[in-house]
Amino acid sequence: MKKIAELYRGKAKTVYSTEDSNFLILEFRNDTSAFDGQRIEQLERKGAVNNKFNYFIMTKLKDAGIPTQIERLLSDNEVLVKKLDMIPVECVVRNRAAGSLVRRLGVEEGLILIPPTFELFLKNDSLHDPMVNEYHCESFGWATNKQLNRMKELSFSINTILTKMFGNAGLILVDYKLEFGLFNGEVVLGDEFSPDGCRLWEKQTLKKMDKDRFRQGLGGVIEAYEDVAHRIGVPL
Repeated sequence: MKKIAELYRGKAKTVYSTEDSNFLILEFRNDTSAFDGQRIEQLERKGAVNNKFNYFIMTKLKDAGIPTQIERLLSDNEVLVKKLDMIPVECVVRNRAAGSLVRRLGVEEGLILIPPTFELFLKNDSLHDPMVNEYHCESFGWATNKQLNRMKELSFSINTILTKMFGNAGLILVDYKLEFGLFNGEVVLGDEFSPDGCRLWEKQTLKKMDKDRFRQGLGGVIEAYEDVAHRIGVPL
């Protein structure tokens, strides 16, 4: 499958059309951004690490019965995926308090959340991805009630699978975001799952092993990504 034309250039990935209208090629770049793109840097190896990390996770989820857009790995930084009609809402599952939840509610970072929380955010950089609810999604036509229920069901199923996987590798899956789209009318997991879009801490030390290392200027970003990848068995 070959790239035909560039369709979209995001903050860390470029999307290309192919000769088959049902499939796209995602190219993972070394670009790393934070604060709605206000800070952007190039991190060597990042595109390849995130591409292989994402392919590994999506394949594991697919094997566990989660519908995903993943098809096959094409190169170190390219992957073939189904073309989805993306739903413009991010689903966020939180197992522990961190990030915006701490800022919004003034709770202690690391607080264990029982049960895990589920939140929805509109994908809109210019509005800083505001938090929304199910009524907003239905009223503005972003998603139907049936689609939202399916997104929530899949999000929690994914939580069960991945908390166990990362837990067995000595890591805490603190929180993560998911994006879904429609393929032949079915809700399907799309975009990516990598340390760019989740928080992972070491169990023993609570050392941050994700994009917060970039956001907070902690250094060793790619080294942490590669460490996580090796722990869960990603072939880099």
